[in-house]
Amino acid sequence: MAIVKMKHLRLVAMRQDRQELLHQLQRMGCVEIDTPRVDRDDPVWSGVGTPDEEALVRARQRREQGERALDVLNRYAPDKGGRKPVLRREELFDEQSVLQGEQAAQAVLDAQRELAALQAQRGKLEAQLQSLRPWLALDVPLDIASTGQVQMEFGTLPGSVDFAQAQGQLQLASPLAELTCAHSEPEQHYALLVYHASAGETLAPALRELGWNRVNLRGWSGTAQANHTRLEQELRALDEQLSCDAQQLAGLGRHREQLQLLVDRAAVDMEREEGRSRLLDLEQTFYLEGWVPQDSWQRVTDLLNTLTCAWELSDPAPEEYEQVPVKLKNNWLTRPLNMVTEMYVYPAYDGLDPNPLMAPFFILFFGLMMADMAYGLIMLLGGWYLLKKLHATGTMGHMGGLMVLCGVSTFAFGAMTGGFLGDFIPQIAKLINPESNVQLPYLFTPLTDTLAILVGSLVLGLIQIITGMAISVVYQCRNGRWQDALWNEITWWVVLTGAALAILGIANVAGYPVVLFVGLAMLVYGGTRNAKGFGKVTALIGTVYNGVSGYFSDILSYARLMALMLAGAVIAQVFNTLGSVTGSVIGFVIISLLGNTLNLALNLLGCYVHDLRLQCLEFFGRFYKEGGRPFNPMKINTKYVDIIKEEN
Repeated sequence: MAIVKMKHLRLVAMRQDRQELLHQLQRMGCVEIDTPRVDRDDPVWSGVGTPDEEALVRARQRREQGERALDVLNRYAPDKGGRKPVLRREELFDEQSVLQGEQAAQAVLDAQRELAALQAQRGKLEAQLQSLRPWLALDVPLDIASTGQVQMEFGTLPGSVDFAQAQGQLQLASPLAELTCAHSEPEQHYALLVYHASAGETLAPALRELGWNRVNLRGWSGTAQANHTRLEQELRALDEQLSCDAQQLAGLGRHREQLQLLVDRAAVDMEREEGRSRLLDLEQTFYLEGWVPQDSWQRVTDLLNTLTCAWELSDPAPEEYEQVPVKLKNNWLTRPLNMVTEMYVYPAYDGLDPNPLMAPFFILFFGLMMADMAYGLIMLLGGWYLLKKLHATGTMGHMGGLMVLCGVSTFAFGAMTGGFLGDFIPQIAKLINPESNVQLPYLFTPLTDTLAILVGSLVLGLIQIITGMAISVVYQCRNGRWQDALWNEITWWVVLTGAALAILGIANVAGYPVVLFVGLAMLVYGGTRNAKGFGKVTALIGTVYNGVSGYFSDILSYARLMALMLAGAVIAQVFNTLGSVTGSVIGFVIISLLGNTLNLALNLLGCYVHDLRLQCLEFFGRFYKEGGRPFNPMKINTKYVDIIKEEN
């Protein structure tokens, strides 16, 4: 339960062995390949180059192709779920399987393109049908042509124009014109205008005044009804073709595992090729730099001893600590807290692993704020489902583990307060039998022991703050900064201890609180030891003010433990009371469960955020040194399949 020590790996090997070495390192999954920090202006490194990225580009293309094919299948043949396929490493790297996956991806994408073309054609037919609908009432060919004497125009008038008045107005303009309505809508009228060629100039002003807009129907032949019937037949045939092609595409769902294997294999190849791109190439050799954790040194040296290469594993110098990746070694209890650490920031390589120090407080505080047996059981079941059924890993796996641990704590505090969905059991018992007086056993309750819970919360906060100070003292003494530990931390312990003894009236000498006086003297010296002149006064004032106000506000922050416990209990009780007003057991259960579901969701978020705040601000501020980056070794990392773990 600490930060794992790292070794800096430097290696020069033959280029002909490069791919094999990278495959072996990826299989072991314990080496992070770093970009070499070399001076290109140095004549020693003047002839180096970087490997080509053709293989990396091909791997990216294969992955994108597979992901696109899977997206298509998810639309037409949704995955029914189930456990991930379990494969051996040899099956993952089988080239025949990769070829089959590429062929399956191509087949799916080709089918999808054909389907998209048919859908585009269908959209075109729909648009054509829509354009014909206003003209269906006209038994006139759409391609009818004007003659030297008679002019034919299809057009529209604004819907605000009264069509009968428009006909009369045109008749007044010229009796040699006739306007026939084909279809009317609120927005516009569709009409056919027939007039003698000699009346064109006479009609023009009247048509402009009415808002006549000529419609071009070129490209059509025959009547609108005949074209509409033909298009509907084509649309039905196209729909049948679309249905058939969609079924065929859904049938390609049998290739899902091949596509998933293709994507995972491409992702693995990408990770290896990205590591390869960070190497330096010489004429016949290549140069590699990386980091190896302590628990993998022997395996790496055993591998390198089998190759023709020159290598060294060295401890990082203090000036290199900022570049050293951080690997946290935790057990089942503290590993889920990685979720909290990753959300905050990783510790520096020369810092402390906060997980084992934070875990007891985080789990305890979360359970204290939730404090309900039913909520605890739900969290336990949710965490179990994530870990055992969904086989969650990474952040989701940490979340599942944290839900289990906090669920146990929540159930335990719920048992202490007698909470099960608030006061669900006493309320429903009273509905069933008004004479009932059922009460769950409890040690204390948020509604009646609020002050005691507040005091307990502040005491827990004081314990965590003192723990943080103790960790800081040990850490500073270990690094040779014992004076900082003495004057910054231990001095306040003496002051607080002296104040407590003075209040209790014990450990006084001749009526004077000697311990308190000693602490104050240490505070005066420690707060002014690095200042000069009048600066000693301002330094002392700042030290006292910052210390007193800082400790007081930090301890007071832990009152949120009581506040959230009280809020959750009150909200649950309110919903239970609303349910009991119905006078019906069914109504009570429905309202209570809905309300408690909302209360659980709000409390999960609220308790997590406030617990996180207490750890990151009040606790970490005492000792935490941040600035690290997580160790990210080149390894076989798959999304869709599980690889059988084998002995390296």
